[in-house]
Amino acid sequence: MVMAMGSEAATGMAGGASMAAGAGAGTPAVTARLAAPPWRLVLNAVGSPREAAAKARKLVSAVAGLANGAALGDRLGRLRGLGYMDEVPTRLQLVVGSLDMLRFWIAPAARDYYQSKGIDFRFHQLLRVLDDPASMIDPTGFLSARDVIIGHVMQVVHANPRYDLELLASFEDGLAEMEAQVMAMLAGTHPRARSIGAIVEDPGYHARLLEYVRAFRRDPTASAPVRENVEASGHLSRVERVFGTLPSSLRYFGKMPRTVLGALRHLATVKSFPFHLL
Repeated sequence: MVMAMGSEAATGMAGGASMAAGAGAGTPAVTARLAAPPWRLVLNAVGSPREAAAKARKLVSAVAGLANGAALGDRLGRLRGLGYMDEVPTRLQLVVGSLDMLRFWIAPAARDYYQSKGIDFRFHQLLRVLDDPASMIDPTGFLSARDVIIGHVMQVVHANPRYDLELLASFEDGLAEMEAQVMAMLAGTHPRARSIGAIVEDPGYHARLLEYVRAFRRDPTASAPVRENVEASGHLSRVERVFGTLPSSLRYFGKMPRTVLGALRHLATVKSFPFHLL
């Protein structure tokens, strides 16, 4: 979900505040993700047997929700009502667009970031799956529950969290709950504090996230914090300006093929981000 809404003018290299900003007072210098041995990280990510069982039930519910066309229509309708799109993409366009988002934005930007941090990307993905498998099956977040989206934003140092906050705006209490749960993470009282702590490598991330959530609630056009590896890459910055916000992502989805044959041709032949479609 990207696991990134609002004005696109506030994103990208020019408008985004760097995610490399200082951690702030009282923030630990190193997180458990960087200090603990791998076996401890795995145990923390899995949690207790009761927590693991709850995750399995949530995953089953999330998978079942992928076939819920009515729920998707309702979510898209709310997003349209919020002004995030003029025309609703078809389900096929959403599928093709989400696959492009995954292969041209989410995966390469994340792989580049973790490589720059000396973190094994595959092991990091394993920890994410163990912590919350339900968050891994819906790249767009359109069929994800409120708390799945919130947990995803807290679990991953986002390249740009604007998309997810715009998505949470479609829930009546989404943004308020986002702020409350980030505050609980910072206080160490969140139910997933230990498992998320096994994944987040940046000790200042949640403090910066809280600052942005509060700024976004006051003004949805507030500058979004853009992760430092995206700011440093001309290519990733260009792609971020497409997938970093919900409105621009939805415009891209709307340019995807409307037929099965066209979709298959697009996925088979387009091997790099198609800037010519913009």
